[in-house]
Amino acid sequence: MAEKQGVVTIDGPSGVGKSTISRLLAARLDYTYLDTGAMYRAVALKVKEAGLDLEEAAGRAALPGLLAEIDITLAPAASADDDARVFVNGEEVSTTIRTAEMGMKASRVSAEAVVREKLTEMQRRLGSKGGIVAEGRDTGTVVFPQAEYKFYLDASPEERARRRQLQLREKGQEVEYQILLEQITKRDNDDSARSLAPLKPAPDAVIVDTSSLSIEAVVSHMLEKIQSSALG
Repeated sequence: MAEKQGVVTIDGPSGVGKSTISRLLAARLDYTYLDTGAMYRAVALKVKEAGLDLEEAAGRAALPGLLAEIDITLAPAASADDDARVFVNGEEVSTTIRTAEMGMKASRVSAEAVVREKLTEMQRRLGSKGGIVAEGRDTGTVVFPQAEYKFYLDASPEERARRRQLQLREKGQEVEYQILLEQITKRDNDDSARSLAPLKPAPDAVIVDTSSLSIEAVVSHMLEKIQSSALG
């Protein structure tokens, strides 16, 4: 597991701005951005392509074999406005995994212990040298519990649905607001209620409500917290 120094964790529910904020904070700190959510989406994509039904025992039993054949690689985004590039077994899936459907499927696969164990091991290995901003849902509670700087971002479901709709629209995907709100609410409930690594703030995390804050305001606030902690 990574040492405390040089690891920043940013957790929170979907649509709260974690990816954009994490990328910007990593750039300001000259750290590497680790998008753990993209890794779960990548696994979800392979589960879908393999036709596995995780509600069935046979589907769950096939997971270890599928995971053994998955190699996930993250690469820097093409621009500051883009998500991290994601490759599975050498094939880029960056766009394919960034859909509402893959978000819901990622929530489902993340409830499987064998998936979390494999990806947590990969994430810890990637962060073992420090100098990373790790973004996800359990980076401060499970993956890097000894991280020196922990943040938990939140916003109302309504605001997150609005932001998500705009984000998808910019990518050429049109999804009704009400559908997104229902998906976000369901995913919040699923992620928070699961017994394995539930979505929740780490006890020592700084909680930031982003509902009425600009991206720049949130990043500046986090930088101030990090700098004041380092000095203090």
